[in-house]
Amino acid sequence: MAPETKVFDAIVIGSGQSGTPLATALVKSGRKTALVEKSHIGGCCINEGCTPTKTLIASGRAAYMARRGPGYGIPSHVDGAADMIKVRQRKRDIVSNWREGGEKRLKNAGVTVFMGDAKFVGEKEITVESDVGQEEVLKANLIFINVGERPAAPPLDGLEGVIATLPEKVLDSTSIQELGEVPESLIVLGGGYVGLEFAQLFQRLGSKVHVIQRAKQLLPREDPDLAESMKDILMEDGLKVHCSTEAKHITVDPLAQQPITLTTHSKLDDSTSTVTGTHILLATGRRPNTDTLNLAASGVQTDSTGYIPTNEYLETSVPGIYALGDCKGPPAFTHVSYDDFRVIRDNLDLLPYPSASSFGKPIKPHSINTRKSAIPYVCYTDPQLGHVGLHLHDIPTSERKNIQVAKMPMSYVARALETDESRGMMKAVVNGETGDILGFSCIGIEGGEIMAVVQTAMMGGLKWWDLREAIWAHPSLAESLNNIWGYLEDA
Repeated sequence: MAPETKVFDAIVIGSGQSGTPLATALVKSGRKTALVEKSHIGGCCINEGCTPTKTLIASGRAAYMARRGPGYGIPSHVDGAADMIKVRQRKRDIVSNWREGGEKRLKNAGVTVFMGDAKFVGEKEITVESDVGQEEVLKANLIFINVGERPAAPPLDGLEGVIATLPEKVLDSTSIQELGEVPESLIVLGGGYVGLEFAQLFQRLGSKVHVIQRAKQLLPREDPDLAESMKDILMEDGLKVHCSTEAKHITVDPLAQQPITLTTHSKLDDSTSTVTGTHILLATGRRPNTDTLNLAASGVQTDSTGYIPTNEYLETSVPGIYALGDCKGPPAFTHVSYDDFRVIRDNLDLLPYPSASSFGKPIKPHSINTRKSAIPYVCYTDPQLGHVGLHLHDIPTSERKNIQVAKMPMSYVARALETDESRGMMKAVVNGETGDILGFSCIGIEGGEIMAVVQTAMMGGLKWWDLREAIWAHPSLAESLNNIWGYLEDA
């Protein structure tokens, strides 16, 4: 006997950083709302992404500072690898608290939650199959897809055999967080933000780490001088960094002390070499979780990689069906996902949230094309890399007539010197004619927080000379924004 169809005003598929607040707002606006979640409330950010990784990184920072104690005149007695069981449990406890808080908020708001796999069976109709095989049929005129992404394994010769032989040694950004011991040696395949955060973390926890990066620099999104600064920092920390190096083949010997052997090819000198390790982390990319939704039944179109294209108001190819968060394509940031919720909130006029016009301030309709500021991000290496706005390489050489660049090492920052945290650099890109700040990067202690000060100035339309003339508290990290402009040069 087929299950009875349950009719809602709105269905949200996925409880990530846009899905959860959206479901709550829909209910508060008077719409009967269902939220479907496959695994756990909170999505990637709370369960496998931001919250747990930054919790682990805090443990790595504690180990790093403990070993540095003698440099500050404090005796240190840190020997050997970290207690990974305790590190992991601390992470689990914090994640659990966040997840339970989200569950309570949804329940208190009156959202109907279904746990299970969602699949479209019609344009506005889905089935939800639970872990025990129970099936529900749901229907709504408004459907919001917020299913996120998952790690994607690279096409590496021999990888399937290694996974079949020693699956616990082949890690992704989710499984590495559940290790009960620190790897003796870790190969990190990929020199992007995720790969570098984990590489430095496990080096500090006691692993010997190799980073294999196919591109000519780490962090390919960044300007070369910033990437080089980050590379120097990681190598100073003891990591082995191999840029312009392609992974060609991987083998496994279960009886060897270093069971994994990765054969690589260097594009620098056309040489072949091998790297061995006890574990390997695959940090080469992610893929959208749209392939299990049977989107063909809904008519929702995807691109060749599985992402869901939308218009500027996040509506898909089917009216009334929207896509939010990572599944609609990059940039894949939690704060972008949350702003996607705000785009929907403002354009569907979800009460009790007041629109901007309620304050007598007419503005353009909120859309992904009119976000209120350039999108910032932070890589939580130590020191952090914070960035907002344009990089210099984003501006074609032919269009740099009025462009100026300022660069200053963190060793020129008083607060950084006082704390013995002077590694890294700051870089600003400005319009030399108008004074507009076009972009800012900081690799340094609390680099993300320094970046946020500049972001606020950009949002307020301040010029670079306004920051130069500001009175900042002394000694503070923000005080560096008095001084960096003294190094402005034509690009």
